[in-house]
Amino acid sequence: MTLVKLEEFYPEYRESDSHDIDDIKSFDVYDQTNDKVGSIHNILVDEQTGKFRYFVVDTGFWIFGKKVLLPVGLADIRYTDRRVYAKNLTKEQVENLPNFDELEKVDYDYEEQVRGVYRTSTATSGMTQPATSGISQPTTYDRSTYNYEQEPSLYDINKQDSQSLKLYEERLIANKQRRKTGEVSIGKRVETETASVAIPVEKERVVIERTNPTNATPTNPGNAFREGEVARMDIYEETPDIRKEAVLKEEVKVKKVVEQDTVQAQGTVRREELDVDTDGRPIVDK
Repeated sequence: MTLVKLEEFYPEYRESDSHDIDDIKSFDVYDQTNDKVGSIHNILVDEQTGKFRYFVVDTGFWIFGKKVLLPVGLADIRYTDRRVYAKNLTKEQVENLPNFDELEKVDYDYEEQVRGVYRTSTATSGMTQPATSGISQPTTYDRSTYNYEQEPSLYDINKQDSQSLKLYEERLIANKQRRKTGEVSIGKRVETETASVAIPVEKERVVIERTNPTNATPTNPGNAFREGEVARMDIYEETPDIRKEAVLKEEVKVKKVVEQDTVQAQGTVRREELDVDTDGRPIVDK
């Protein structure tokens, strides 16, 4: 019978829609005379069955710095008042209870110390057996065969008055995360090619025409027979003048579009079911 802390058995209990379990860990503990004993520090759970076995009570109001175990069967939980009433708990019992420091120390002998203190206050709950002399004697238990069901007055939370046992189940919470799946890079490069363009050009040429006069009248001009006389004429031609300029040929726009898709996710969830032991007595399930 190994005990574990609540968060070790139910690691995700805080994420449940109902926070009653987590709230209990902040409830105050009172005795039957309405005196404050302390507060719930933690809850110990049966590792095999998941059932609550003990409340860890910090008794700072009674004995500073001492934590003790309170069997769940002796706890009257009042959710409205946010209180836990410890049935028949006395300051003397708290003083006699072993201090709870580390869970590793909780073995059968340790639990027997705890049970021995509480058995004195639950002697009328069927924990004694008649002797041949007619005097009731405490029930003895065997280490190798002991189980919590043998002492329902200490551990049976189902049969306590004004108790409510809350059953929990896990559910899958769907969430989304954005992650990078790829990258598109668009750049540009420069390519060269030889282009040609037709340019009409003009070139000047000198045309020399010789003519013979029809009227050859004798003259004696003054500039006749002058050596070295020259007629000059400038000749021009056009040559191609090529230059380059950048013009917009094409524009490329890059944008993203979002596509909707539905994916299926699966996971294993746990659910608590109610175990009812009638012990021969009829129970009406409401």
